[in-house]
Amino acid sequence: METSPLLFGRADYLHRNRFGGKTGAVMKFLDQAKIFIKSGDGGAGCVSFRREKYIEFGGPNGGDGGKGGSVYFEAVPNLNTLIDFRYQQHFKAHKGYNGMGSDKTGPKGEDIVIKVPVGTEVLAEDGETLIADMVEPGQRFLIAKGGDGGRGNAQFKSSTNQAPRYAEPGWPGEEKWVWLRLKVIADVGLIGMPNAGKSTFLSVVTKARPKIADYPFTTLHPNLGVAWVDGYEMVLADIPGLIEGAHEGVGLGDRFLKHVERCSAFLHLIDATQDDVAQAYRAIRRELELYDASLAQKPEVVVLNKCDALDRKEVQSKQQALEKAAGKKVFVMSAIAKQGIFDCLSEVNQYIKRDRVKQEQSEEAVAETAERRPWSPLD
Repeated sequence: METSPLLFGRADYLHRNRFGGKTGAVMKFLDQAKIFIKSGDGGAGCVSFRREKYIEFGGPNGGDGGKGGSVYFEAVPNLNTLIDFRYQQHFKAHKGYNGMGSDKTGPKGEDIVIKVPVGTEVLAEDGETLIADMVEPGQRFLIAKGGDGGRGNAQFKSSTNQAPRYAEPGWPGEEKWVWLRLKVIADVGLIGMPNAGKSTFLSVVTKARPKIADYPFTTLHPNLGVAWVDGYEMVLADIPGLIEGAHEGVGLGDRFLKHVERCSAFLHLIDATQDDVAQAYRAIRRELELYDASLAQKPEVVVLNKCDALDRKEVQSKQQALEKAAGKKVFVMSAIAKQGIFDCLSEVNQYIKRDRVKQEQSEEAVAETAERRPWSPLD
C-alpha cells in the first residue's frame, strides 16, 4: 500500500446549519435562484418658509429629499450555496426621507447588501444576459441605484419667483427580477460515470464526507474538498455522474457541468470493473463536447479506478485499451485502498500551478500598466 504525503484541509460543504442550528450539518445545496430587487425611492422635497419674528421677508427654506437606498451584491467566502434565497426572494431598500424646513435635507435611505457565494453569476430576467460575475471575495456590485431625492422649494426661488409653493417628489428607485447562478470555484473537477468512485476519492484525499453507496447516482449535488499537494492547496469539486445522453436530460442531465467550467483541469475517473472502459471514456468526452466545446479543451488526467478488484493482467489490458482511446497516459489507482492516489494528484497539480503562474503574471502586468499610466485630473 502506498503512503500518500497529503495534508488534508477543510471540507467546504460542512458548516453550521443556520436553519437547524446544528454545528456540522450539511446544508441543502441550491445553485440557482430568482429574486426580486428594488432600490429605495427618493424622498420628497419640502415646501416651507421662514417664519421667525422680526424677519419680514423670510423666504422659502424647504430642504431637499434624501436619496433612496441602493442595492449591492457582495461575494463572501463563507457561503457555498444559494439556499438563503429559497426563504427570501424579495429585497427592497429603504426610501429616502422627506426634506424638512430650515433647509434640512432628508436623510438617505439605508442601503442593503445581498451576500452571495464566491462564484455567483448575476443574470438578467431572461436567464442569459450576464450582469455581473462575483469571483473575488469582497467584490461588490451595484445592482440597483437608489432614486434621487426631490428638490425643496428653496431650490426654486428666483428674482421673479420669490415665494415658490411647490417642490419635487422623489425619483423612483429601480426594480428588477434577476437570476443568481452559482458556479463553484474549484481547481480540479472530478468527472466520470456514476459509481466511478469520485466521491470515495474525494473522501480519501480531503476531509469532505460525501454520501457513498454501491449504487449509481448516490451523489445528487456537487461536493467540495481541499487537499494539499507539494505544498499547494488544491480545491476539488465532485459533481453527479454523467451518462450517455446527459445533454438531453438523461439521468441527472448536464445541469451540474457548469460547476466545473472554472476548473483548471479535470480528473477523469473510469471504473476498471466495467467491461468496456474505452466506451465509458468516449461517452463522457462526447457529453462534454455537446455541453460546451471549451470544456473538452481543458487539460485532463485520466485515471483507471478500482484496480484493486482486478488482477494485474486485467488491469494492464484495460489500461492499454484506455490509453489507446484517450491518446494519453492513464494512471492506475484504487481510491478505497489508497493506491496510486498521489501520482494522479501530482500530475493534475502541474496544470494548476501553470494556471496560477499565468494569473499572477497577468495581475502583475495590469499593476505595471496602472503605474505607468500618466496622471489625469479625472483620477
